[in-house]
Amino acid sequence: MGRWMHTIRMGCKSLTLHPMRSALTILGIFIGVASVIWLLAIGEGISREAQRQIEQLGADTIIVRSVKPPVEVTVDRRGPTPYGLKRAEYERIVETVPTIKSAIPIREIRRQFRYRSRLVDGRLVGCTPEYADVNKLVVARGRFLEETDILKKQDVCVLAARVAERLFPLEDPIGKRIYISEHTDFYQVVGVLEPRNPTAAIGGSLSAQDYSGDVYIPISTMRQRIGDIVVTRGSGTFEGEILELNQITLRVHEVKDVLATAELVQDMLRSHDKLNDVAVVVPLELLEQARTMRLMFMVFMGLIAAISLVVGGIGIMNIMLATVTERTREIGIRRALGARRSDIVRQFLVETVALSVLGGLGGILAGYACPYAVELLRWLLETYAPKTIESLPVVVRNVKPTVLVWSIPLAFGISVLIGVAFGLYPAVRAARMDPIEALRRQ
Repeated sequence: MGRWMHTIRMGCKSLTLHPMRSALTILGIFIGVASVIWLLAIGEGISREAQRQIEQLGADTIIVRSVKPPVEVTVDRRGPTPYGLKRAEYERIVETVPTIKSAIPIREIRRQFRYRSRLVDGRLVGCTPEYADVNKLVVARGRFLEETDILKKQDVCVLAARVAERLFPLEDPIGKRIYISEHTDFYQVVGVLEPRNPTAAIGGSLSAQDYSGDVYIPISTMRQRIGDIVVTRGSGTFEGEILELNQITLRVHEVKDVLATAELVQDMLRSHDKLNDVAVVVPLELLEQARTMRLMFMVFMGLIAAISLVVGGIGIMNIMLATVTERTREIGIRRALGARRSDIVRQFLVETVALSVLGGLGGILAGYACPYAVELLRWLLETYAPKTIESLPVVVRNVKPTVLVWSIPLAFGISVLIGVAFGLYPAVRAARMDPIEALRRQ
């Protein structure tokens, strides 16, 4: 034990004789360990955000979406192009499939909303009362749509928080009337929602959802007031399409019935195979895919960080080889005074492990700072470069890095292992020196 303590003291003293060189070697390991923890933390944060958004759809949910066909499929048609889900198909699915607990028809149109001289661009959504529960919408004031509104085709609407703020910056919107710019019909505001974070695009057929610009009206009112034909006017041209439903959200009684129900729904919509204008998305499957992608993402990020550690290890080997050359005479004197080869190997290994441990401990401290650093970076971007952060994907904007507990001992263990592995060759080379030849070196 005393010999080991003596070796450790000598090794630390040797490192302090060249502080700059030791610091640069420690920096290489520091960066490698911090990179392992940071990359895994950011990868875990992105993965959890994606999984959270998928779970919000519900594991017992099936999303049936209308998908606009490619231009080459509809270019020869005259007049508005009909595509997507039909109300008759919705009714047939509800009446035929026994495992369905509830079904929500949804119709969405881009429109401009007006109150007095204020205008706001957004999305007009025709839906049913269950829409709020499925999409986790919380009412801040007033109420959401009710069954009575659907049955009586009431001219009422519910505003998203941003729409209410822009149309009524100084007034209470409840009871006020808003207009759609292209129509003279008005809708009375009966509710205002709390702010709702947008969701990222999930899968190839489920697009991103930004709820901040929505105005919700009864789907029966939308059919009566607006109809199924949507015309988009441009400079001297116009484009039309016929669409009855943008989406049907189905919820089943039990999670185990999700996949079988989805297959049955797909069979009932075989008539859309030619245009490929309908997509059935099962969040349960997407959740499994997200978990698999999480594992792959973490392995990939870990490999990138491991490369940084290997580079740091190569730096250690390079420094120690140079140290062996510089300390040739010292090694010869120690051997001449009775030091064994094992003593020389032990000293050089102690030095390399000390460098690795110091770098590893510093990297761990830096790794724990990852969430705070990301929050600081997000704040700086929001303050000084808002357009830059708005251009980022939703998942990236909302990511909260999560430091994985097991990544700490993993990164530290790898740093020590690299110190031993890359310090072993210089140590053995030093121990094998001929004492007489070493003493001759100046």
